[in-house]
Amino acid sequence: MNEIWGRAQQQDFRSRVRGCLLGGAIGDALGAGIEFDSLDAIRRTHGEAGVTDYVPAFGRRGAITDDTQMTMFTMEGLIRAHVRRDAGVWHPPTDVHRAYLRWATTQADWGPDERKKDQGWLAREEWLYSRRAPGQACLSGLGDERMGTPAAPKNPRSKGCGTVMRSAPFGLLVGWEPGLVFQLAVECAAQTHGHPTGYLSAGAFAVIVHALAHGEPLDAAVQRALAHLAPQSGHEETTEALRAALGAVRQGLPTPERVQSLGEGWTAEEALAIGVYCALVAEDVRHGLLLAVNHSGDSDSTGSICGNLLGVQHGETALPPAWVVELEGRGALLTLADDFAMEMTQSAGLHGDGWLRRYPNA
Repeated sequence: MNEIWGRAQQQDFRSRVRGCLLGGAIGDALGAGIEFDSLDAIRRTHGEAGVTDYVPAFGRRGAITDDTQMTMFTMEGLIRAHVRRDAGVWHPPTDVHRAYLRWATTQADWGPDERKKDQGWLAREEWLYSRRAPGQACLSGLGDERMGTPAAPKNPRSKGCGTVMRSAPFGLLVGWEPGLVFQLAVECAAQTHGHPTGYLSAGAFAVIVHALAHGEPLDAAVQRALAHLAPQSGHEETTEALRAALGAVRQGLPTPERVQSLGEGWTAEEALAIGVYCALVAEDVRHGLLLAVNHSGDSDSTGSICGNLLGVQHGETALPPAWVVELEGRGALLTLADDFAMEMTQSAGLHGDGWLRRYPNA
C-alpha cells in the first residue's frame, strides 16, 4: 500500500478483517448442521423459528465447513502473494492457486507433511485435515496442478457457490482499485468453476466486500458491483440475482419464505443474492445470520456469505460473543486475520526470517 496508515485506521481495518473472517465462519457453522435439510424439516426438528444456535455437525458444535477452510486458504494465498513481491515475483492468481492446492491436500491426506518446507503454518494445522462436504467442482478443479483461467477455465459448465463462499478476502485488498479486486476474484474462481455466472458472482461479491471495507453502505456497495458486472459477457444471471435481492427488501418483512424466493443457494448467483438480502435486512448480526441459514438449501454457504458481509461492515465487536467463543478454529482464524491486516498495513517491517517461515516465498 502506498498510503500511510495511522493507528486508528489500522485498528479499524483489523476489526473489519477479523469481523469478515469470523463472521463468515460463524454463519458457516450455524448452517453446517442443516445444510441439506428443507425448511419444513428444519422446523420439525428445531421448532418454528428454526435453528437459533449452533447445532452439532461433524461431531461438535460450532464446526466450520469447506467454505471457511477455503476462505482461510484464499487469505493465506494473498499474504504469500504480497510476500513474494519482495522477491520480484508478482502474480497473485498463481499464489492463490497454490494455496488452493494446499487446501486440496487437506481433503486427501491424514495430516500435514512435515517434509515439505514451503507449506507455511496454515497447512500444518492438523484440525484442517478434515473433509467437510467439499464441492465436487472444487475438488476436481484442483485435482491436478493445471491452473484454470477465464480463457481456459476448469469445469466450464459449473456455476456452483464454491466460487463465492471463498472470495471475501479479495475484497479486503483495500489498497487496490475495485476493478482489480473484481478481476482477481474472477481469475481465481475460474480455477475451479468455469461458467460465467460462477466466476462473475465471485467478482461481484469481492467488490461488495471491498466497498464495505471502505465504509460504504451495503446498498451502495451492491450498486457498485452491478456497475462492474454490466460490461462483462455472461453477467445476466448474476445481475438479475442481485437486483432480485434488492427488490426483495421492498416486498415486506423478511421471512424464510422470502429468502427462498431468491433460490436455494446451491448456485453462485443464488447464494450471493441470499447472503446480500439477509445482510441488507438484518436488524443485527444475529438476526441476519439466522435468517441466512433457516431455509431449504445450502445453509452454510449462504450463512457464510452473509457473515462475511455483516462482519466487514460492523467489525468483530458486533459478532455475538457466545458464538465467537464456541467457534471451531477461532485461534487460527484470529491469527490469520491479524497476519493479513499486518501484511496489508505494515509489510515493510515484517518480512524478516520469522515472517518468511510463516509465509514462505518459495
